[in-house]
Amino acid sequence: MILRINGNIKPYYVQTLLMIFFPGAKFPEDEEETPDTVVASVDMTEDGGYVSAEVTLRQGEKKAFAATRASLDGDADKKRKIAVGEAFMKAGGDFTSVTAPWGILTGVRPAKVASELMRGGCDAKTAAETISREYFVSPVKSSLAVSVAEAEARIITDEIRRECSVYIGIPFCPTRCSYCSFVSHSMDSAIKLMPQYVEALCRELEIIGKMVKETQTSIDTIYFGGGTPTSISASDLRTIMECVEKNFDLSAIREYSVEAGRPDTITEEKLRVIKELGADRISVNPQTLNDDVLRVIGRKHSGSDAIKAFELARKIGFDNINTDLIAGLPTESAESFRNTLDKITELSPESITVHTLTIKRSADLFKNGSANSNNPAAEMVDYSIEKLMNCGYLPYYMYRQKNTVDNLENVGYAKSGFESFYNIFIMDETQTILGAGCAASTKLVYPNGLINRIHNYKFPYEYISSFDKLMEKKTEAEKCLRILKNK
Repeated sequence: MILRINGNIKPYYVQTLLMIFFPGAKFPEDEEETPDTVVASVDMTEDGGYVSAEVTLRQGEKKAFAATRASLDGDADKKRKIAVGEAFMKAGGDFTSVTAPWGILTGVRPAKVASELMRGGCDAKTAAETISREYFVSPVKSSLAVSVAEAEARIITDEIRRECSVYIGIPFCPTRCSYCSFVSHSMDSAIKLMPQYVEALCRELEIIGKMVKETQTSIDTIYFGGGTPTSISASDLRTIMECVEKNFDLSAIREYSVEAGRPDTITEEKLRVIKELGADRISVNPQTLNDDVLRVIGRKHSGSDAIKAFELARKIGFDNINTDLIAGLPTESAESFRNTLDKITELSPESITVHTLTIKRSADLFKNGSANSNNPAAEMVDYSIEKLMNCGYLPYYMYRQKNTVDNLENVGYAKSGFESFYNIFIMDETQTILGAGCAASTKLVYPNGLINRIHNYKFPYEYISSFDKLMEKKTEAEKCLRILKNK
């Protein structure tokens, strides 16, 4: 794609607008124009306190044009963006017939926009109307953003900002799903490193635990993620969780989650270890209950296996279970997704997270991206909003990603009182999160709003061999905890 800009607007912002209508578009500076090349032109002029924006999209003989004019009163930079955005909504819609449910709301969490409006004095209805009017967001999506913002406001307090959470990474999976972009390693290749990995992870947990105790910091939540934490043996899982119990005060934490994840890794022995050692929330994540779709994405379990894993967790005594689904998986129909969601709601988990398929470069599915051009993800997501809210699940956290099918969203829904604190903290960037393990990230949130990240090594052998070097970076975490404690 060729992009030509004339005016006071940042190219990156224009590129994000274009990718709403042309997912995965590239903008090489030296591209030569051919009859198949899409050419986007933006022209902006300012005079007398007004900004005018013109957008032209052209491909061969096909062409779309739109123009807008707006006052520069108030936040001039915001007004410029909105003017260009409005022109793109008109021209892009005419050119591609794509309807953008999130309008020009790119590069920012929708709930954050809603929160700022409500902190500024808007009630929920006015905030939703403002988001729809200023950012051209559909009423359904703007209401969703406001609902999430309201849920966050009920949970986030000043005290929470002085506390911290702990993330523990288990970056192993039995196999890699075709859509997956997370750092994960096959158990077949990682098994020989497992004893060293568990030892290094426990050492890091001891270091973090000492840091927390010496700074008298309260631990709010603990979260085991991955990968798939239950892909390791029950014995290794016990070793790690006993290390957590030894090095952290679990008596006052509000949430202890283990993302059990894939049903083919969940056993009664592992669930009993998790329950015995203090975790009170788990995830069972089938993504779909359609066996044909599970085979396409590289899963080695069936839909019935997922239901059995869920029922086993209930039998053992877990009363806070989350289930993850993905809208828009390859070959999944809207009817198939509805059937999955209907069956999951019959199981009545305490929370259900509906992700939309995101095709990342590091995922095996990326090379087949064109096969998803007629993906009914939007219909699936619309159904999930209506179905889950009618069943008593309310949205409490949400995020959006690049390269998501139809520019849609990922939303966590929960029954009242079962919202995941950790999910809110990680999305809202409210609280310092101390990461342990391969590919884990430590996020330091300072009182002045500054955020600093310390990334652990991505690969197990690197994490093990360079452990001492990595721990030198963690001294910054102790400094942050002391600042938060004395705030």
